[in-house]
Amino acid sequence: MTAVQDKPARLISGPGMLLVWFYGVMVVGALSRSVYQIATEFDRAPLAYTLSAVAGVVYAFITYTLVRGGERARRAALVCCAAELAGVLIVGTWTLVEPSAFPDATVWSEYGMGYVFIPVLLPLSAMYWLRRARERRGA
Repeated sequence: MTAVQDKPARLISGPGMLLVWFYGVMVVGALSRSVYQIATEFDRAPLAYTLSAVAGVVYAFITYTLVRGGERARRAALVCCAAELAGVLIVGTWTLVEPSAFPDATVWSEYGMGYVFIPVLLPLSAMYWLRRARERRGA
């Protein structure tokens, strides 16, 4: 193995660092909010609070893969970002079509409106960045 093969390709150079920062903020926001809500008022909106916790875990995994770097991490992050985007679109639509199913908001409610639409913009930005990272590597 050469030195290039030993060291994973960096995914956090340039705009990738901004993605890590945003995902890190979303991890803290989604997990802290959901842990508090699950601990104090879970019976009020169990689906919403559970979905927020799931979103936080997804954000944490994406953050980890971006920092880890390498082709496997890039592919894992890409899959998770696609799943995240699907979740945002499904939950966002669900909260608009059937608001009674969500007595309280999730991170992904109304496409992330409570989080300034970052939950819908972040996976799109990350997928674009991750595809560009592959093209730069020539993989």
